[in-house]
Amino acid sequence: MSTIEEAVEADAEGIAAVFAPYATGSVFTFETTPPTVAQWRAKIRESVWPFLVLAEEGEIRGYALATPWRPKPAYRFSVETTIYLAPEAAGRGHGRRLLDELLKRCADAGARQAIAVIVDSGNPASRNLHRAAGFTDAGVLRRVGFKQDRWLDTILMQRELG
Repeated sequence: MSTIEEAVEADAEGIAAVFAPYATGSVFTFETTPPTVAQWRAKIRESVWPFLVLAEEGEIRGYALATPWRPKPAYRFSVETTIYLAPEAAGRGHGRRLLDELLKRCADAGARQAIAVIVDSGNPASRNLHRAAGFTDAGVLRRVGFKQDRWLDTILMQRELG
């Protein structure tokens, strides 16, 4: 049985463990050095939009968070969504549950637009997840990141909330 709850500082170690392999061993994020547990604690503490964790048997298996899309005041109703799952949690519907709950909580908190920035790595899983949750393609930024000896595009996807 899995649960989805608002992240608390005690979840930082589990969140760090989920994210670190993506930073060091994949192109799914442009991060190359994983944030420390202390940095995750600060991110949880400073969150102004929902930051959720998915746990199974007391272990963090994934997380989803929303952050301001841009710092300028006119963007205050738009959020960028982020979601990561531990490999053992993938393919079991957890990503969809976590993303749906994040979008619901963002709408309840006053967000009107959700934007996903997805690295186009040739793996369609994230795009498919976001499409299934109602996101549509909004644009492509070509060759904007360089990681693991290759240039990468990002795909922007967007969903109206509320």
